[in-house]
Amino acid sequence: MDRRNFLTFSGVAALAGVGSAAGHQDGTVHEHDPKGGIVPPGPMLTRKIPSTGEMLPVVGLGTSGPFEVDTEAATRAPLREVLTSFFAAGATLLDTSPMYSTAESVLGELLTAEQQGQAFIATKVWTPGSGGRGEQKGMEQMQRSMSLLKHPRIELMQVHNLVDLDAHLKTLRRWKEEGKIKYIGVTHYTTSSYPDLISIIQREKLDFVQFNYSVTTRDAEKKLLPLCADKGVAVLINRAFEDGNLFTAVKGKTIPAWAAEFGAKSWAQLFLKFVLAHPAVTCVIPATGKVKNLVDNLTAGFGALPDAKQRARIIAALN
Repeated sequence: MDRRNFLTFSGVAALAGVGSAAGHQDGTVHEHDPKGGIVPPGPMLTRKIPSTGEMLPVVGLGTSGPFEVDTEAATRAPLREVLTSFFAAGATLLDTSPMYSTAESVLGELLTAEQQGQAFIATKVWTPGSGGRGEQKGMEQMQRSMSLLKHPRIELMQVHNLVDLDAHLKTLRRWKEEGKIKYIGVTHYTTSSYPDLISIIQREKLDFVQFNYSVTTRDAEKKLLPLCADKGVAVLINRAFEDGNLFTAVKGKTIPAWAAEFGAKSWAQLFLKFVLAHPAVTCVIPATGKVKNLVDNLTAGFGALPDAKQRARIIAALN
């Protein structure tokens, strides 16, 4: 069975233009495509948000890069298809930021009324404070985000890269009480930020934390992920593909046959299933602007996940 058939979702039109070598979201190429099978029937796996018990589909969509486009219809049309396939698969979490140039406005323009109702929007505030104006600047930025996204109540507002943390957390807590946002959290993307994240989680009451974690960058397993589980903090994972470096590492290599034991038919699925197999992880948010790559990523959220022995084999395969 060819990749086009593999990437067909039940209820989604056939995905045109899927070749035998698929460019991934970071520009690298999957030389070995999945052989046989379709996305498993039934709903995507979900994980509980500890602070409320709300269930969240385990694969979301990042917007940094692919959604930073101009107003030309031709450049936005593929993104509309991505969003259609995203929601048809049962996924909901869209992660964005004012830092991602036009991404918020693009989402706001492309999301249909029905999709707005389905979406779990996670955006961020990242204005640095100066002269004691950090709090005010942050409020202005968040109000602008709501306007651009056309989403009057944001599901998750995060302090981006811990910028002016104390000022913004004060606002986030007040806005949560007022019902303007549902959840609050913090983000970072580097391993060097882990000590700060650990300190913040220990002293602050947060709903979410977002950070980097992958099969080759596993430092979060030592303290950060266990702490999140202990404190009841939901976890979003960025950089699960190491900015494309994982695909470079396996270029020319066939995915191991034993990956079929947990349903992985591509390297992308193997990398994402590894991340999702950690019980403290709530959702992983790879970015893409191509339907074929989106479906490949989303498939990781269906079916089995690797157990401890299988995760060890994945690690060994990358060494």
